[in-house]
Amino acid sequence: MGEEEEEEETTVKSSTTVKVSSNQEEEAWNLRKETQIVELSERIMNGDLKTQIEAARDIRKLVRKSSAKTRTKLAAAGVIQPLIFMLLSPNYDARHASLLALLNLAVRNERNKVKIVTAGAVPPLVELLKLQNGSLRELAAASILTLSAAEPNKPIIAASGAAPLLVQILSSGSVQGKVDAVTVLHNLSSCAENIHPIVDGKAVSPLINLLKECKKYSKFAEKATALLEILSNSEEGRIAITDSDGGILTLVETVEDGSLISTEHAVGALLSLCHSCREKYRELILKEGAIPGLLRLTVEGTSKAQDRARTLLDLLRDTPKEKQLSSSVLERIVYDIATRVDGSDKAAETAKRLLQDMVQRSMELSMNRIQHRAASCTPSTIPSK
Repeated sequence: MGEEEEEEETTVKSSTTVKVSSNQEEEAWNLRKETQIVELSERIMNGDLKTQIEAARDIRKLVRKSSAKTRTKLAAAGVIQPLIFMLLSPNYDARHASLLALLNLAVRNERNKVKIVTAGAVPPLVELLKLQNGSLRELAAASILTLSAAEPNKPIIAASGAAPLLVQILSSGSVQGKVDAVTVLHNLSSCAENIHPIVDGKAVSPLINLLKECKKYSKFAEKATALLEILSNSEEGRIAITDSDGGILTLVETVEDGSLISTEHAVGALLSLCHSCREKYRELILKEGAIPGLLRLTVEGTSKAQDRARTLLDLLRDTPKEKQLSSSVLERIVYDIATRVDGSDKAAETAKRLLQDMVQRSMELSMNRIQHRAASCTPSTIPSK
């Protein structure tokens, strides 16, 4: 046998040895993990309180280093129910350890999310939201956030009375607590029947305040404006937006500075206001200087945002002559927007196209109104010449 063949055979043997060794190590690790899962379930189900607290902490450590499969196996081993019982304990350490264990069991595991809620975790979590202790309260909010990501859990959480307590966190929680609370409310809002508990919880004012403080293009702003748009579809929500200090102005600023998603929701909220009572809200929106941002959005927004912005501009332009924008002011605004969009070389052409589009839409709107009035007139009410 030549040297090259010997070397090749040695390499193959070495590679085979490595694979065998690797497989053996993996099998040994899996066996240790299986044994650990059995031991943890035994300790959490049958131990005294001190043993249960230690077991809950070990469950958290194990799942943080493991895959979703380990989370599923722990749940199948029966650890969820004892952890939920620990949430009811007057002992702080028991509550804290069980909260962290349940939170980690639910992360990236839809089956465990549903199992935890089905096992009755929501009522004790809601009770923890009522505590003055910020740490436990915000861990409970984080747990509810994780659980609310599973669709089957949303109606159960919405019906639990959690929403008003989460709204309180919007006003008084830590930064992370506020982020979690907004995200939970956003998750729950995807079901139409969940809106009223959020409105009843007086969410609008703290949402406006949070939107004022955050970066308008952030993910947080996207969730906050999505909630505000939903809430603007109810009379309670519209009144709350108007009554909030700087409510309409904050939405106008989001139209100007927000991300594609947040601008779409912000203009949706403004449009909802104006549709509900044009005479009342049109003046308030115009007063906050909405026109430039809306004009920009007709060029730069998503297709939905562009349509909404055009519709709202039509509503806002239908004002008494003395309150309309003069042609020179409007042309200057459009030219400035065109410069930012296409650069100074093409600004004149873009501005001309935008103005032509606005004029065309205005003519179409006027014609529609004339036709509508003509159709609604009876022979006896048509004015004589």
